Amino acid sequence: MSDDDMALPRAAAPAADRPIPSWAKKAPPKSNTDLRTPAKTTWHKGLAPHDPHDHARTIVENVIDAWYQSYGGSSIDIPIGTVAALALLRQPTEIGNGLADWILNRQPHELPQLFKEIYLGYWIKRPDLINRALRLHDWAWNPNPDTQQLHAVQAVTHRAINQGLLDLTGHDDPYMRAESDVLSPLLTGLRHKSDRKWRGEYHTPACVADLMVNMLVDKEFARPNLAIRDPAVGSGTMFRSVAQRLRDFDLNPHDYHWYGNDVDALAAACAAVNTIIWDLGPRAHIGCADSIALEDGGHAKTLAEAKDAFEERDKYVGTATAIVASRRAFRLLDELMETAAA
Repeated sequence: MSDDDMALPRAAAPAADRPIPSWAKKAPPKSNTDLRTPAKTTWHKGLAPHDPHDHARTIVENVIDAWYQSYGGSSIDIPIGTVAALALLRQPTEIGNGLADWILNRQPHELPQLFKEIYLGYWIKRPDLINRALRLHDWAWNPNPDTQQLHAVQAVTHRAINQGLLDLTGHDDPYMRAESDVLSPLLTGLRHKSDRKWRGEYHTPACVADLMVNMLVDKEFARPNLAIRDPAVGSGTMFRSVAQRLRDFDLNPHDYHWYGNDVDALAAACAAVNTIIWDLGPRAHIGCADSIALEDGGHAKTLAEAKDAFEERDKYVGTATAIVASRRAFRLLDELMETAAA
């Protein structure tokens, strides 16, 4: 299953119209010179074109507000995992807002199953990255979820979608999906300032990362098979900038080796999800280790863990295939016996 196939069916029941966010409402033009033909977009209800980084920050501010206003608690992996799961979905243009409407019609108790299916769908293709992102989706498997927390998850889901998350991350084109990073400001925004300080967690702003990459990476330097490493990858902000720079040169990120590592498991989980969203390719790996303590920055450990993840996936898929084949054989046998008896 490819990542572009991750779309859910349209709901039969129509959803109520979603209001245009206040930040997206356009002020009336001051003169005829301000009347310009808007760029073609898929933004809901004709939202005005804007800076994708500003859009991401607006989504994050609303998500954080929804989580704490709903008394979601201190488990910040839950709202981050909710937004990450939604960001993994594609919203095909032919169904319009059908996907968003379908999700908004789900009840709180239905959302964990939805998120499990999203993550499991990607686990089939990239078990190593979904395993790395375990901190973001492990909560969805809780057999006795907290009711208040589920309502907070629903509030986060509604706020993220109504603020246009799928307009940033739902594109079929990975270039469009990689125009911003929603998970970086969400992670740092949910963490307490003192927590970030003792962790030494300071994510590079997207605009700074873009500037650095534009200065350092040119087409002559960016040769295919080049290894791109970040020993303190955070949510992958530098990788996003490099991937976009390569695409600007009509180069494919799949032709490069990517290795990101972070000592913080939650940051590494965000980087793993972003690796899928931004489509860095099959040679992209995300590790969680102390880059300073390990001689190779944890590269060998990460590759070994990835190998184990693929072997585990193959084992489970093989077992499931055998079960399906057995059930088909038994059904065929039953049909033959019924025919013989007749």
